[in-house]
Amino acid sequence: MGWGPANGMGWMNYESTSIAGDRQLLTGPDGAPRSRRRAVIVGIVIVLLVVVGAFWAFGRKGGDAPAAKGPPPAAAGALPKVTVVVPGRDTVTRAVTGTGSLAARREMPVGVVGEGGLVTRVLVEPGSWVSAGQVLATVDRSVQAQTAESLSAQVRVARADAQIAQTELDRSNQLVERGFVSKADIDRKTATRDAANARVRVAQAQLAETQARNRRLDIRAPAAGLVLTRAVEPGQVVGSGSGVLFRVAMGGQMEMRAQLSEADLASVRAGSAAEVVPVGDTRVFKGQVWQVAPIIDPQTRQGIARIALNYDPALRPGGFASARIGAGASTAPLLPESAVLNDDKGSYVYLVDARNKVVRRDVRVAEVSDEGALIASGLMGDERVVASAGAFLNPGQEVVPVRAAAASARKE
Repeated sequence: MGWGPANGMGWMNYESTSIAGDRQLLTGPDGAPRSRRRAVIVGIVIVLLVVVGAFWAFGRKGGDAPAAKGPPPAAAGALPKVTVVVPGRDTVTRAVTGTGSLAARREMPVGVVGEGGLVTRVLVEPGSWVSAGQVLATVDRSVQAQTAESLSAQVRVARADAQIAQTELDRSNQLVERGFVSKADIDRKTATRDAANARVRVAQAQLAETQARNRRLDIRAPAAGLVLTRAVEPGQVVGSGSGVLFRVAMGGQMEMRAQLSEADLASVRAGSAAEVVPVGDTRVFKGQVWQVAPIIDPQTRQGIARIALNYDPALRPGGFASARIGAGASTAPLLPESAVLNDDKGSYVYLVDARNKVVRRDVRVAEVSDEGALIASGLMGDERVVASAGAFLNPGQEVVPVRAAAASARKE
């Protein structure tokens, strides 16, 4: 039986087959719609993407875990930065300091030289400048003046006697040639003349002695200088036991008697330059050591360095002052004071070695001044020394050194 359009069954089977095929394209094998299957597939893909993302994130953290055993990249920035200085070796003038009193370099006590008596006038005051031999005070001399006048008259009498004796001798010499006077008479007259002359000299000597005594009644300055004190008033009776009436600083020269320790005194020499600052004054007075004490006080273990000073009203004898005396120059490393630390073992500094780690170094400080700390031993001068903040460091600690110039570090 053939198939053809004329066969109604043939057309029917073809149509049913076509309809079934189309329905299979719109549904799955289990008869579910195609849109539901597509939604399931999209959901599975999304879940896979989430799982992969989570695995990638946690896997990266796990991979970085071994690297955490070493210092993290940000650790270098967390290291402390310290300022270091390379001190080198500087020539520094060493100085010693001391305190003491001001005084006249050559103080001259002036008292009664002669017999003394009643003081009639006082001609000077403390602070007056006087010349050598100038009268400081006068003493009444009314009695002594009369004695001097009497002796002066005796001198005149003796001179008159000597003149008469000389005239008689001359006349006798003229008569001896004529035979009127003997040789013996000439000898007697010569002796008389000589005796008269001798009495003149005696009278003159007595007068001069009295005049000298009278001059000594006046109280005079033994040398030019500055009157420091006065202990006499008009109307006062003075004598050899009256003590010191005036004190005069010879030439007005002043000095400071600086008390120094035994060790410091050994380094000071005559001629060393010095600077003196009196108490209550900010001015600095230049001076020079002119004498170093040859002995040491066994009680205080100190000696005196005498510093010569030019006169100034601010330098008052008896006042207190401080002194800075040059004690020679030395070449050594010079550090800022903040770089030197101290503990029960002594003085030390912190160095930064080639691996940028902190190292302790014990040092001995020779002197600390306004310029810094002079290191006597322990450093060569080419080390990197921590300039400050050493108290916050520990040996072996790693740091980041920041170098500073030696001069600027000392100023800080």
